[in-house]
Amino acid sequence: MLNKNVIDAHVHLDAYKKAERQIIIDEMEKFDVDHMISVSSNLASAIINLSLTRKNSRVKAAFGFHPEQPLPKGQELEALFLFIERFHDEMVAVGEIGLPYFRMQENKNMDLDPYIEMLEEFIIIAKRYNKPIVLHVIREHTPIVCSLLEKHSIEKAHFHWFKGNEKEIEYLLENNYFISITPDVLYDAETKKLVKEYPLTRMMVETDGPWQYKESFQHTKTHPKLIHQSISEISSIKGITVENVYEQLYQNTINFYGL
Repeated sequence: MLNKNVIDAHVHLDAYKKAERQIIIDEMEKFDVDHMISVSSNLASAIINLSLTRKNSRVKAAFGFHPEQPLPKGQELEALFLFIERFHDEMVAVGEIGLPYFRMQENKNMDLDPYIEMLEEFIIIAKRYNKPIVLHVIREHTPIVCSLLEKHSIEKAHFHWFKGNEKEIEYLLENNYFISITPDVLYDAETKKLVKEYPLTRMMVETDGPWQYKESFQHTKTHPKLIHQSISEISSIKGITVENVYEQLYQNTINFYGL
């Protein structure tokens, strides 16, 4: 019998409307979703995710600061660090953290150094509490981030929805870092190519919900159930039985996050 249990390795559950969030949680068993890793974007987001994981243990919280927003003002960052210090036993990872790739596309002269400094502070915290790191890192920012991870001897790094060229992919492979695949694998050529090249043993699956996908998903609210379609496509691309893909991706996520 096919074991179709899945884990959404990266979702912003706190960003859904309350009613939508409850539907997703209520439907986890129906769609064979065992866990969701709900990442945080800032302190307010982390507070909601802490509440969600306390109400339902299948929701696993990660605390961090999403880089595609202005740097935190005043004491906001320090307050987030104190929050993590206080509740680190209730988080499975530090994240989402990284560098502001898309903001820099809009402002080429933006100073990246403060974001790099903030990222390193989060990396140090993850090292202190022996937690995995969930990363928003794209293309030319890859060597910068890999250098920081290597500097602090970080082994458990998860590059969610990664985009990069052959050299940038090689940085990840050299360190055995993990990536996760979104439903865009059904229509995006770059994601299909990444799936073909990257080892299944270093792969997870995610939705990044409530992010809205294109093509056949454009009128579908993003829900962890979409992961089953992603797995079917991964199986087809890699020429591996769907049974083996389900099992490998599930075990990868369990082992990476210590679930």
